[in-house]
Amino acid sequence: MRAKSTPDGAEGNVTKRILIVDDLPQIRKLIRDYLEEEKEFRVCGEAIDGFDAIDKAQNLKPDLIILDASMPRMNGIEAAPKLRKLLPETPIILFTFHESMMHGFTAGEVGVDAVVTKDRGMVPLKESVKALLQRRQLSVRQNEDGRNAKR
Repeated sequence: MRAKSTPDGAEGNVTKRILIVDDLPQIRKLIRDYLEEEKEFRVCGEAIDGFDAIDKAQNLKPDLIILDASMPRMNGIEAAPKLRKLLPETPIILFTFHESMMHGFTAGEVGVDAVVTKDRGMVPLKESVKALLQRRQLSVRQNEDGRNAKR
């Protein structure tokens, strides 16, 4: 059963649940601390590799996944298509130092919605998170409107 996002006090706003996947604890903490400065974001879980990400995503049903490209056991590029199949409506951001890993692939082919390089800092990551969550919210509303119109 999916845990519900919780209201943050403002009408119509709900806290968006984010899963952070990175093998480095200091990077996970940096992302968590930066995103949770915003009341609208809450990190619902952390994973250390692709296998852990799949397990946690299945249980936590996050609203968005931030996925490192380079991890042991199963990297982000291997995990992304599996996560996409598991949670097709959940946006995935590939957050990496190794943009070169994407040569020969487009984000869509790998199963991610955006690629943000770590060397650009946290601001572009937060901008991508906001944009993808807003797009997801609009898509969900349009789907609900379509279902309501058919009744």
